[in-house]
Amino acid sequence: MKIVFFRILTVFMFLVSILPFRVLYFLSDILFYPVFYLVKYRRKVVQLNLLKSFPEKTNDERYVIEKRFYKHLLDLIFESIKTMTISRGQIQKRFIIKNLEQITKYTDSGQSVIAVSGHYGNWEWGPLASANALKSKVLVVYKPLTNKRFGNLLNNMRARFGAIMIPMKQTLRKIIDYKSVPSLIVLVGDQTPPREESQYFTSFLNQQTAIFLGVEKIATKTNYPVIYFNINKIKRGYYECLIKPLVNIPESTIEHEITNIHTQELENIIRNKPEYWLWSHKRWKFSPENLKVNHD
Repeated sequence: MKIVFFRILTVFMFLVSILPFRVLYFLSDILFYPVFYLVKYRRKVVQLNLLKSFPEKTNDERYVIEKRFYKHLLDLIFESIKTMTISRGQIQKRFIIKNLEQITKYTDSGQSVIAVSGHYGNWEWGPLASANALKSKVLVVYKPLTNKRFGNLLNNMRARFGAIMIPMKQTLRKIIDYKSVPSLIVLVGDQTPPREESQYFTSFLNQQTAIFLGVEKIATKTNYPVIYFNINKIKRGYYECLIKPLVNIPESTIEHEITNIHTQELENIIRNKPEYWLWSHKRWKFSPENLKVNHD
């Protein structure tokens, strides 16, 4: 029965994906009202996250952010489904990487680069746009979903233009496999680590937050330069990715420096336009008080 349901879901997603963008956004507008006002999908989670992150804002200000977030979230869901059939021309038009030379100046000289991003803007189009724009390999590190069938479907969509999807636990081994091939290695830096892997907490949006140390570990082991992908939403269906250099020589940094730098970069981006971050994610599942870990 699960297989039958999955096949029906796949067909449904494909049919939705071939619809024009104007139809997808019409559906998004219609769904906003039941999702926000009736179903109230994770609204308590969103409201609590916003309250703790922006205690200085008024209730009305947080409510505006909340509504804008849900409108963006529904757009993002349809844009993610569109990934199944979007063309190279469309992704090139709708997801512009502004200063690509911040990557090619390394890859053209035979060196790989580490790119960090967050669940901000439209991160799902990032692998498509990067692989479409670059001649070098694009390795995308992902956290496997519990539902393997759906996870495989998503990864196939993300890899349509040549990106190579790497499960998180295989990251170092795969990077070693590609050490002689200049590559862009993409990681999402704001995922919540499991309790047993929460080795480091730092301040993020007014809260002590567990941070994966994967970016820093890979950077210091390989000495690959670290850049940040700032995915800014220009208007509905159009994004601009600005590349910002973070660390040129990782082996010269002190412990947790790289982690703090990319975490602070994301916080700055969120504070500027908070509605485009994934507020429905249960980012703060636990605090450092009951864990014996290092934290700032």
